[in-house]
Amino acid sequence: MKSSFAGLVVRMLIALMIWTPYQFAQAGMIGTDQVAQQSAHSDRSTVMNFVSRADVSGQLQALGLSPATAKDRVAAMSDEEVRMLSGQIQSLPAGASDEWVWVLVILIIAGIVWWAWKR
Repeated sequence: MKSSFAGLVVRMLIALMIWTPYQFAQAGMIGTDQVAQQSAHSDRSTVMNFVSRADVSGQLQALGLSPATAKDRVAAMSDEEVRMLSGQIQSLPAGASDEWVWVLVILIIAGIVWWAWKR
C-alpha cells in the first residue's frame, strides 16, 4: 500500500515538473526606454505616496502648503528631480528616531559604573 502511494506521488511530481516550465516561461527583450519609463513612473508614485501620507500633509499644512498644491508641484517636476527626491525618500530611516539607543547606552554605562563602585 505504501509503495503504490509513493509511486503515485512520484509520477504526479514528475508530470508536474515537466508541465510547469511551459506554463510560466514568458521572456522577451525590453528596451531601455521602457525601463526608464517604468522607473520614472515608480519614482513619481513614490513621491506622490509620500506627499499623500497624513503626517507629511500635516507638516506641509503647518508650513503653509496645501497637499493639493504639493501634488501639483510634484506633477510639474522633471523626471530627474523626481528621481533625486525619490532616492532621498527611500534612504530615510524606517523608524522614528534612535533616541532609545542613547538611553540604552547611558543605562548600560550607569550600570557598569554602579557595579564598579559597589565592588
